[in-house]
Amino acid sequence: MTAASRTGEWAPGRPDFALLALTAVLTITGLVAVWSASFVIGLATFGDANYFIVRQVAWAALGLVLMAVAIRTDYRIYRKYSVVIMAGTIATLAAVLLVGVEVNGARRWLGSGQLTVQPAEFAKLTVILYLAAWLASKENSAIRSVEHGLFPFIVIIGLVGGLIMLEPSLGTTMTILVITVTMFWVAGASFTQMLALGFAGALAIGLLASVSGYRADRLSGFFNGASDPAGGGFQTLQSVMAIGNGGIHGLGLGASRGKFFYIPESHTDGVFAIIGEELGLVATVAVLFLFMLLMFRGFQVARRARDEYGMLVATGIATWIASQALLNIGGITRIIPLTGVPLPFLSFGGTALASVMFAMGVLINISRYGRDRGGYNDEHSAARRRRVISRRRA
Repeated sequence: MTAASRTGEWAPGRPDFALLALTAVLTITGLVAVWSASFVIGLATFGDANYFIVRQVAWAALGLVLMAVAIRTDYRIYRKYSVVIMAGTIATLAAVLLVGVEVNGARRWLGSGQLTVQPAEFAKLTVILYLAAWLASKENSAIRSVEHGLFPFIVIIGLVGGLIMLEPSLGTTMTILVITVTMFWVAGASFTQMLALGFAGALAIGLLASVSGYRADRLSGFFNGASDPAGGGFQTLQSVMAIGNGGIHGLGLGASRGKFFYIPESHTDGVFAIIGEELGLVATVAVLFLFMLLMFRGFQVARRARDEYGMLVATGIATWIASQALLNIGGITRIIPLTGVPLPFLSFGGTALASVMFAMGVLINISRYGRDRGGYNDEHSAARRRRVISRRRA
């Protein structure tokens, strides 16, 4: 895979308009879903039915600005500053543990009052940018070795994952593990390394999920939810019931009964159940199709990237959105235990929305430099022609 040695040697082409359209459709769908799922809890808690949607719209506007900037910024600039970006990420995650805002026993936010951010959401993207730079700088043989590949990889991911687990946030840690292990595999890791990572990761997640109180309750609710419908199984059972109530066409937008405090966190973790109840099977299948299409287009961008760094970043972003959607929807439909991760674009959460829109901007920028779209700029092309002519004359 050819790579230009300096930014500016490639001329950007047209962006992937399918990715732009998918981002727009999912964001607008998310705003409608948040409005419908949140007005009851907003009215009951804050005396304002529009409390959550106003904030989500403001974060969507910020996300749009970040995405526009990212689309116009050569993605290779992140490689140059990857170490600084990673250091900043570790510093903010550590700051969360020291001076972060605590809510319901979890310390995941920085800020005060109504203005808070969740650094772990942006950490998903910054880890992708750093790990892509680290992997792209190594030969395939180095990646396959234990001392230069597997061990440093475990140290890097263990540090970030450990800080996030202390918040605690198992769902976010699981998402980062899926992203990074996928990138490691794509970069050239051996099958033996993947088996070792898979076994160690499954063992660690199993232990972490079973030793903590609320995580153990989620596991119990998944395996024995029917035996405790008012306790550990309440959220999953109510979510499945809500989707079932929606049938094929749904009860109608705004007509959900589950959001009247039957489904905990109906505007965040449980928003997919509200969509299913109000708009039915047709809407849930459409949402799944949109995420599948986004994943497909993201991997297409990775396949057509001009350099290994772009390929790895695109792979990481596509894996992030697809895996997080799978974790959320799988938990709500009781295919897997609940993890507490938001549904990308659709769940309420300002930092989550802004970070995923910024990531989509990076992905779209990589598409602009793809082998099927971008090219060399005029000055570089002229220099190449002069070198070819010079060699022919010689």
